[in-house]
Amino acid sequence: MTRPGRLHAIATAAIAATLLLTGGCTAGGDDPPPAPTPSATAAPAPGTPGRTVEKVSNPFGAHWDWSRYQQFGPYLRRLAGSATYEEISWCEIERTPGQADWAGLDEIATRSRDLGITVHLKIRTGVCWATGGTARYTRGAANKTESAMPTDLGAYQRFVRSVVQRYGPYGVREYAIENEVNAPSYWAGSPEDYARLVRAAAETIRATDPKARVVDSGISSVAYGMGVADRLMRAGRVPEALAAYRAYFQRRVGTRGQQIPAVTGEAQLRRALGTETNSRSLRFLAVTESLLTDRTVDVRQVHFYEHFSGVAPLLDYLRATTPPGTPIQAWEVGQFWRDGDGDPASRATEMVKTVTLLAAGGIGEISWLPLAFNPNNAAGSEVRYGLLDPDGTEREAGRMFAALADAARDATVTPLPASVAGRLNGVAFARGGSSTLVLWSARSRTGTSVTVVPPPATPSGEPPAPARPPGA
Repeated sequence: MTRPGRLHAIATAAIAATLLLTGGCTAGGDDPPPAPTPSATAAPAPGTPGRTVEKVSNPFGAHWDWSRYQQFGPYLRRLAGSATYEEISWCEIERTPGQADWAGLDEIATRSRDLGITVHLKIRTGVCWATGGTARYTRGAANKTESAMPTDLGAYQRFVRSVVQRYGPYGVREYAIENEVNAPSYWAGSPEDYARLVRAAAETIRATDPKARVVDSGISSVAYGMGVADRLMRAGRVPEALAAYRAYFQRRVGTRGQQIPAVTGEAQLRRALGTETNSRSLRFLAVTESLLTDRTVDVRQVHFYEHFSGVAPLLDYLRATTPPGTPIQAWEVGQFWRDGDGDPASRATEMVKTVTLLAAGGIGEISWLPLAFNPNNAAGSEVRYGLLDPDGTEREAGRMFAALADAARDATVTPLPASVAGRLNGVAFARGGSSTLVLWSARSRTGTSVTVVPPPATPSGEPPAPARPPGA
């Protein structure tokens, strides 16, 4: 059972005012509005005996640059039990028809398994002999391109089958089809093309590994914000749509020209939703939800890079548009803040609020991206905030994230009881007869204290039931 005398705290001097220190005490807040180096041996062949990581026991993970694995290894071991993902491309693995090079991915799968971290795979096509045509977009040092529809779906299915056969023995059980298909720089085809590709991939994945799960592409964070506002507008809830848009995009306005404009009224919001880019995003969001509805896709993938005040409207949207019982996972979570001026303590505080609100809302896996700032990206500008410095040194946010992982590992995630919700935000992690509470004031802007009541035990003495996912 949960005992008030055994409530643990996640807090440091920098953010002690934000998080609860002990059960039954008070917490005030002044919030703004809404490991050892691995051996250098070659990767084992698929099926080699070894520890297989299949169960994700820690909801808090990260995504990192494998070229800096040596610097990140010690920190990653603190995230054991979590999940991450790796993006692969048919065109990169099989540059010549019939000649696949798996060496790099074998190494990643082996190292992930050794870290105790489950790896999911995003299977992309790219643009090459397998698709025909010429790439229009390239990005990053690896010159990754958008994906296009394969010219031969049978050949595509054979590639997908080889991926599942090879990496199932490593513990890979989730396969996302493509990435952020709402963006032309990631997907060159139509929504109907994407649906055909997913159905072909899903058929092959399930036939190859009945335990495997199919995941959607992960519609972009901005597109989800447009979906939130569009749904409310279509329901005639214009004031709510305007409020949700402003909360969600408070740091994005103007960052993409007129695609995310400031809006003060209904006409402006309708114009914003009707741009070519945003209309495309809404179409791909709709086809993604149709694939979830007909159970072609098993898991909903969410990307979120906004201010934490955008979590509430996002969760409301997910509850309304996700089929009951569908797991929802946030494979990409971070802070997009162009020219951000937040100090390390406030950055850490925001991170804690974002990920705990998602966890309390029933999101089962939450991966922070990027794990560490890469100074070689965007002329050295840190638009997306890292938990670590480039050399692997922990920042305040990194220390807090690791503390959350420690609290949540093998724990039951419990939202706040109704008697507390509204006055406080946060979540409880219950494990072994004790709980860790992460709480902050939901109303106070003056530092006024709020009395905290620990989550009650059920009549049987067990911790409260876990959080209900938005799609459950």
